[in-house]
Amino acid sequence: MMEIIGNTVMSEFSDFNDVSELVVVVIRLLSAAVLGGLLGLERELRGKAAGIRTHMLVCMGAALFIFIPQQAGISDSEMSRVIQGVIAGIGFLCAGTIITGKDEQAATGLTTAAGIWFTAAIGIAVGLGREQTAVLCAVLAWVVLYVMPFFTRFIRNKIPW
Repeated sequence: MMEIIGNTVMSEFSDFNDVSELVVVVIRLLSAAVLGGLLGLERELRGKAAGIRTHMLVCMGAALFIFIPQQAGISDSEMSRVIQGVIAGIGFLCAGTIITGKDEQAATGLTTAAGIWFTAAIGIAVGLGREQTAVLCAVLAWVVLYVMPFFTRFIRNKIPW
């Protein structure tokens, strides 16, 4: 009886066929965590609710939702549906970060929502094994979040409206 239980437990925890599969999972999840954290840092420094941890979890979650079906060998059309599901789920999370005040024209949280949405896209790229694309996108998003505010302030000060 104990042998059957032991074998069952062992088979349940045998996701990796070899060490290289383990390394791939570690690289992808760590990449997603670092890239998501990079984007979440700006939101954290600005005192927003969705900061480093949220962005890291979104990026890692998106990567995992893509990576696991890919490892299971699903078809491209099935992967398309998985990606659509991740995007739809992130849309609900992003909607929760947008707050409309008494004035319906004044909404806050749009940049945070866009950052979460983009972080999920980076996680999808990582999950698909497109780490170079993910890094490039994270750098571009970092430029938008960190550099553009300085540029827009400079333009506002130089151009009288």
